[in-house]
Amino acid sequence: MAPSVLLLALLAAATLPAARAFHIILAGGTGPVGASLASSLSSDGHSVSVLCRNAFLAAAPARVTSEFGWLGEKFLEQNPGVKLRDWDGGDLLDIVGQDFLGWQEDTLAHADAVVNLVGGFTNQREMAAERIVRESLRVNPTALQVTVSPKEDELPIVSPGQNTIKVARLKQCEDLVSVNCANYECLRLEANRAEEECERIKKVLYDRLGQ
Repeated sequence: MAPSVLLLALLAAATLPAARAFHIILAGGTGPVGASLASSLSSDGHSVSVLCRNAFLAAAPARVTSEFGWLGEKFLEQNPGVKLRDWDGGDLLDIVGQDFLGWQEDTLAHADAVVNLVGGFTNQREMAAERIVRESLRVNPTALQVTVSPKEDELPIVSPGQNTIKVARLKQCEDLVSVNCANYECLRLEANRAEEECERIKKVLYDRLGQ
């Protein structure tokens, strides 16, 4: 390549706008999909806040109990863009983290998008969804809200038992977002395909946020 052409190419590259770094909140982000998504977003240069019931246990070198989510010390060292934050999950009787106060202002207020990955498919999921929507509308009503749920016919694989109740619960959580939020997406994912579905969530985030 001639020097003049090379110089023009370098100048053109230098004037291209840098890709914007987003701040993404993952509620219930300590599961397989959440871990894969958090790592991928961090690798792309974005900051990720994972809302969890006990950040201390989630960051422990080894998993202490299956009752609480866990990413691990090594995961956090390898993904410096990922931070853990205690929150109440909508249930004040189920608080186990020591520093849940102010999570809304610390995370939601600065978020470009909030991804709800809360599992369990119990009443806790409804309370968490309501809490996310209510607090987002209070501190950051324009943030993109992404609600992620399993496909209806695969719900028995992900969470066996009481399928009719759980299907209705997932629909209620999606309705909560669609009725109250102007900027939202509701996704249904395939079971046991964490990495592939993580890329699908990322595409929605980047398309909607203008990456």
